[in-house]
Amino acid sequence: MTETTPVVLLVLALLLTGPVPALLARASWPARVPRAALVLWQAVALAAVLSALGAGASAGTLVMTHPSPSGWLVVLHAVSLVLTLVVTARLLWSAHTLGMALRARRRRHRHVVDLVGRSDRRAPGALVVDVERPVAYCIPGVRSRVVVSAPALDALGSDETAAVLAHERAHARARHDLVLEGFGVLHDAFPRLARSSVALESAAGLVEMLADDAARRHSGAVPLARALARMADAPVPAGALGSGSVTPAVRIRRLAAAPGAAAGGVPAWLIAGLAYTLAAALVAVPTIAVAVPWLTALSHALLP
Repeated sequence: MTETTPVVLLVLALLLTGPVPALLARASWPARVPRAALVLWQAVALAAVLSALGAGASAGTLVMTHPSPSGWLVVLHAVSLVLTLVVTARLLWSAHTLGMALRARRRRHRHVVDLVGRSDRRAPGALVVDVERPVAYCIPGVRSRVVVSAPALDALGSDETAAVLAHERAHARARHDLVLEGFGVLHDAFPRLARSSVALESAAGLVEMLADDAARRHSGAVPLARALARMADAPVPAGALGSGSVTPAVRIRRLAAAPGAAAGGVPAWLIAGLAYTLAAALVAVPTIAVAVPWLTALSHALLP
């Protein structure tokens, strides 16, 4: 481990929270392989946190083990250490506050729909609420609820209703809420000047595509596309997941393509494989490159 290690890790953390997410968000290939793209987004976020924490850990170790650290070395490494402590504290605080707020909101929402919701043979297994606008969404959790409004059932055909319900049940079954909660925690953990919302927004779009894929397998692409068009303006309550929570235009165009179709002449399976490989490298390579030298230096300092 050299004196530049904390600086390299700090720069890497900043790159992974700013320019890298911006470039990834502008790419078109994630729509073809949303699962692999979501894994890559998670790897980028995790690598950013590990880099920030590694910068502080390596800075502290270098200062402690250096025989005669210069003033600039102490200052530079102190900045890395402070940033690491700030990120760690904000990460823990964000996980606590966001998780508590979301669970409380969803618990109240479940209680309300359990009181006012009713069953309807047109939407088996869902709770039907009598509100003015067409809505369909999932209240995620251990005891999830799929909610659909009476106007939505009136506007949708039976095959379209089945597609919408399959979409919402896919959200509940895959616990997409936990994926988005993780991105929300990481978004709030970084200082305002260093954070970016594109990761959270992109992840929200990708989980909708994953639920679309499940609904397409269940009901077909055409009924789902028609349902998305009819429900395009449907609102989604805070804390819920729903087919109207992301602009559906891209998703409808995506449904017109065959599953696994090539993107720019490159097979979808190859794109997915490259994305998974890059995700593994993002997490493994920096971790090994930092952890091994850091642990070696620390052991030399602590053990005679």
